[in-house]
Amino acid sequence: MEQHAQRLIAGRLRRIVLVVAVLNLSYFFVEFTVALSAGSVSLLADSVDFLEDTAINLLIFVALGWPLARRAAMGKAMAIVILGPAAVAGWEAVQRFADPVAPAVVPVVLASLGAIAINGTSAWLLVNVRGQGGSLSRAAFVSARNDVLVNVSIIVMAVVTLWTASGWPDLILGCLIILLALHAAYEVWEVSEEERLAAKALSGEAID
Repeated sequence: MEQHAQRLIAGRLRRIVLVVAVLNLSYFFVEFTVALSAGSVSLLADSVDFLEDTAINLLIFVALGWPLARRAAMGKAMAIVILGPAAVAGWEAVQRFADPVAPAVVPVVLASLGAIAINGTSAWLLVNVRGQGGSLSRAAFVSARNDVLVNVSIIVMAVVTLWTASGWPDLILGCLIILLALHAAYEVWEVSEEERLAAKALSGEAID
């Protein structure tokens, strides 16, 4: 009876994190495209966060069925994938320092409102299962909740940009979000490394 209940809980968790992963991956492409067309470094950097959330939720999804070694390999691959868009955002930021150009405000605000809707929905879906998948599930919920604050900060930045007609607010906020994205990639890598070491320990191999 207890095993049946655990299977039901695991099945519910897998369905929820898969939905959240699909939502985040889909909106990554939306926000990434809008950011490039609007010329916004902060929005471009924020799009990387949707890829990070996709990685975390996919890791939870496979963590319930894959052995540790395979989970570790996938986690490291996800961390590298996150670095791709982060590098694009970083390159855009470097190019803008000589002459920061104000982004188009309306597309930035609309994309950020959409991001709030996606992140808010993700947090709502994850709130009741955040304690059922270990540290990654808690991390996924906290990340979605905190992302809403980042999205709000981008809207505030857009208002400041409209008032000052300067590209510096967008550039500074973009650099801060890029640093957060790099830290997120590092965290995903670290979790995967812990799983790799755990897999070696279980198999009796020497831990390097």
